[in-house]
Amino acid sequence: MSDPSGFDNGVEPGRRLISVEHDRSHSLAERLAGRIHALSWRSPVHHFRLRGRYPLKLFDVPADPIEGLVRLGGAMLDGEILWQGESVRIEDYDFRPRAMSAAFSDHLQSFAWLRDLSAAGPRQRVAPIAELLARRWLDAFGKQVHEFAWRPDLWGRRILFWGCHAPLMMSSEELRTPLLNALNRGAKHLDNCADKAAPGLPRVAAWAGVTAAGLLIPGGELRQLHGEQGIERALTDAIHDDGGIVSRSPVEQMDLIGLLAMLRKYYEMRGQRPPAPLTDALGRAVAPLLGLTLGDGGLSSWQGASPIDGGRIDAVVAASGVRGRPLRQSRDWGYQRLSVGHTRIIADAAPPPISRFAHDACASTLAFEMSDGPWRLIVNCGGGRGANNALHPDLAQALRSTAAHSTLVLADSNSTAIHTDGSLGKGVTEVEVERQEDMHGSHIDMRHDGYARRYGFAHRRRIVIGTGGREVRGQDQLLPTGRGPRGDAAGYAIRFHLAPGVDVSATADGSGALLRIAEGALWRFRATGGEVGIEDSLWIDSRGRPQATRQLVISGAVPAEGIDVQWVLARSA
Repeated sequence: MSDPSGFDNGVEPGRRLISVEHDRSHSLAERLAGRIHALSWRSPVHHFRLRGRYPLKLFDVPADPIEGLVRLGGAMLDGEILWQGESVRIEDYDFRPRAMSAAFSDHLQSFAWLRDLSAAGPRQRVAPIAELLARRWLDAFGKQVHEFAWRPDLWGRRILFWGCHAPLMMSSEELRTPLLNALNRGAKHLDNCADKAAPGLPRVAAWAGVTAAGLLIPGGELRQLHGEQGIERALTDAIHDDGGIVSRSPVEQMDLIGLLAMLRKYYEMRGQRPPAPLTDALGRAVAPLLGLTLGDGGLSSWQGASPIDGGRIDAVVAASGVRGRPLRQSRDWGYQRLSVGHTRIIADAAPPPISRFAHDACASTLAFEMSDGPWRLIVNCGGGRGANNALHPDLAQALRSTAAHSTLVLADSNSTAIHTDGSLGKGVTEVEVERQEDMHGSHIDMRHDGYARRYGFAHRRRIVIGTGGREVRGQDQLLPTGRGPRGDAAGYAIRFHLAPGVDVSATADGSGALLRIAEGALWRFRATGGEVGIEDSLWIDSRGRPQATRQLVISGAVPAEGIDVQWVLARSA
């Protein structure tokens, strides 16, 4: 979906401060309590809770609102499950722990691959694979309650996918009975532990499973009510007022919309109207996702995401049933969208997400991406640990850094500390944002305090798109704050990572460059206040593959009074 160029009445002018709350990461006591709870699943008391008559049938089969990827389903017909750079051979996979990433293991355990398998061919062709894998899961975990497979969010997703794709797995009586028994046990398990799922998207997934089970299994009216109360609480904690998810992850935003769209299909199956909190959350979640799309319709790269293709975005939005325009000013989620003419810019104008709600988050504050019509020009490297699980751990860690984003880096350090365990440390706590829109263009003024305590400077960035979108003016400043050991910083680098296909050449005077988009326009780059260089870079594409590219770098020393660097991108053809 496209948004209008020029003046947008949907943007409220003025200055506002975005502050991150105290990072209430899981304390040792919380982690210990969670571990004890998981161990209690193996107790006789918990096993007694899971006993009881299993359903003889399901009410009906809800439709999966999102079509799977034929490419991935075809790989399954060829004997391999592929996902985000990892693979496993179906012939010898039994769902038990093995050497693979936790994300790939969760994908397999959730049965989300059923969506892709169902898209690969007629039921009689794909059902044998689904039945084989379902039987293996039952052999491994059908009766054994273990955290590896029985985590609340996994069971929530599993119930949603089992319900939508039941015909692929339950065509034979031999398999139908144990699967229905396992489904019933999983629902009872969730009744008691959905609120123990991690806050944010995992807890929403767990409660979605409770609600879906109440709608799917006969006699589930009380469970349905219990699930609706739980998912209302989970959504309140997981979504900002503007509809963005608390993890600030575009991929999780897509996932959230997909989960809620699936759950809505369960209500449609029963001829019921979804509760207001569910429809309200779904209605609010679409605009922030669309707000992160560039001119090619695909996602910009934030918080470890790859630039997911526009076709997949369209499929998720269509499944939501929500028709909306891209959110241009996101005060809580923290992304700002500037659009004039054919030029679109998306900027990260908020502190990183707190570790309690996000894993493997990135230090990307004040970075931006830019497109000219359907062509990307300025990008972030993307990827991190969220797009390709097969990346070398050192590279995945580097892709989370400030230097992997199109923004200023001071003293070769991250604006927010990045830990190897996936959490973030000290750094940006406040971002001040001022936004203005008028008939002459779009303007944003941002400032963060990530370097204030260590180096005594605040980073301020201004970006202005002029009339018609043919000129983008920027200013990066390091402003003394009166705090920190000012003058100890070794230097600065302002990075502009270029999209693949952008040919770059330096100007003779060393203060600019020519950027020619393949099959697109020529953009002239000029800078004052620093030296312009060209360095190698890389970009993680929509399939999670690293692509070699280049980057412009404005660099220099940082005197005690700070720096003032101005730059301009002008479209000349």
